[in-house]
Amino acid sequence: MRIGLLTEGGYPYVSGEARLWCDRLVRGLGRHEFDIYALSRSRRQEEQGWIALPPQVSRVRTAPLWTVDDDALSGAGPRGGHGRRARRRFTECFGELTAVICRGDSGGGAGCRDDVADRFGNALYGLAELARDEGGLAGALRSEAAVRALESACRAPGALRAARTVRVPDLLAVTGLLERALRPLSLDWYGDDGLGAVDLCHATSGGPAALPGLLARRFAGVPLLVTEYGVQLRAHYLAAGDTDLNAPARALLASFHGLLAAEVYDRATLITPGNTHARRWQERCGADRAKLRTVHPGMEADRFAEVGEGGYDDFTADSGTLLWVGRIEPAKDLISLLHAFAEVRKEEPGARLRIVGAPAEGPEAAAYLAHCRALAAQLFPDEADGAHAVGDNPVSFEEIGGPETPELADAYAGAGVVVLSSVVEGFPISLVEAMFCGRATVSTDVGAVVEVIGGTGLVVPPRNPRALAEACVALLRDPERCARLGAAARARALELFTVEQNVAAFRGIYLEIVSHCPVRREALDESGEPVPFANPAEASVPGRWAVAVGPASGAEPGNESAGVPSWAVDRVPADVELKGAAV
Repeated sequence: MRIGLLTEGGYPYVSGEARLWCDRLVRGLGRHEFDIYALSRSRRQEEQGWIALPPQVSRVRTAPLWTVDDDALSGAGPRGGHGRRARRRFTECFGELTAVICRGDSGGGAGCRDDVADRFGNALYGLAELARDEGGLAGALRSEAAVRALESACRAPGALRAARTVRVPDLLAVTGLLERALRPLSLDWYGDDGLGAVDLCHATSGGPAALPGLLARRFAGVPLLVTEYGVQLRAHYLAAGDTDLNAPARALLASFHGLLAAEVYDRATLITPGNTHARRWQERCGADRAKLRTVHPGMEADRFAEVGEGGYDDFTADSGTLLWVGRIEPAKDLISLLHAFAEVRKEEPGARLRIVGAPAEGPEAAAYLAHCRALAAQLFPDEADGAHAVGDNPVSFEEIGGPETPELADAYAGAGVVVLSSVVEGFPISLVEAMFCGRATVSTDVGAVVEVIGGTGLVVPPRNPRALAEACVALLRDPERCARLGAAARARALELFTVEQNVAAFRGIYLEIVSHCPVRREALDESGEPVPFANPAEASVPGRWAVAVGPASGAEPGNESAGVPSWAVDRVPADVELKGAAV
């Protein structure tokens, strides 16, 4: 089958999110054909180029979300100036969109929320159809008319309280960010030579990445699969606090992204969260529980096989070593970890702490790393004067790929206990790596940690150095317990978190969606005449043919063991009888 893989800020670029798992998925499904439609986030990302692509990738089309130059947008420039009728249509659709954004769900009941969702969807698709007819809306979405429409919606009765205090700088900022988020509307990706020709759209995140999938579904009936390993709406909320936007602007953008997420979840054929934490977010944002199917991320276990198979053979030599691995940033709460290690040293004077991170990117990360180094020097003044090498000081700061840690597996091999101290976490990659290596872990109870660990490690509350220290000391003093927990953790990781299980899960999901929701196209030969029997007979059955569930079928809604998943439930008309192999 032909898959349209939709990405934002990641694959196929060298840097970015979701790059690794997308590459593993594409390479693992070599019998399918992939068309990649990628949105880039920065000039730097585009300049770094792409990774080497496998032969099953037949096409790559890209568009920037960061530029403000119309000419740089693929197919986004209007065919000359917009006429009066087009301007009127834009004013109506964008005015309706901003009215819904400024109103939010108003805290009403289900009927009120449904009305808001319908209005948002109608306005969104109205803008999409206008963009298709006029060759793009990039200029219109940044025009004075767009700013006036947003201001009018903010001043209207029933608008959000925060929106009523909006100022001109806020209006300009919000209008610009809305244009960037809606930029996929203006792309020329939706014809028969683009997403209109694929069998399935697979969006690797929500938000702008899923927007082309919504339009392919709208214009060509292509089913949409949405995968979120980190919920895009949650990421937006977390990032909003680090921006210079005022409260009114943040409230308007939060309303827009919430409505877009609800629309994506409502129109998607199936949604695959990467963990229960993400699944709860999606349900809270309006996703139908019947559409949700958890698919854990797949990680390469082979590079940790030697360490994992060796178990704790060298545990005596490394029994006093705590290891932390990850990106050095405030969300990882290394401050609490250092304070906890000071308590550990009081109980176990020979204990050591290795902090192994990727090279700091940006001034904020560098400043946080410097702060952590200064705190370590303050907490251990007699021992922090020498070079930062393992064994010379109780705390060492190392970089992955540096002289102390040439390979990540080497770091786990030299650890007695692996520690995670985060206050915010999605899917804890470092914990899974530690589990592949058969190492006991101590983690804070955030994100998907408990789901990943599953009883094979110790979990403590976040921002609690004393509890973190007590758990570390308990494991450092009990090597046999560490060995048992490490063996159980490795078995769990090999069962749930490998690339093989991830690829197998999506192979089945692709086939399931395409069989239940086939795209109905008119097949033509070279002369333009219809091709007889080009479409399977079951494609002619009214409704969604492969999803009949009811008392007569012997399956109850929600009982997937009967062969039909509950998310696909839809009644077949009473005058249609399905027998034998036709089902």
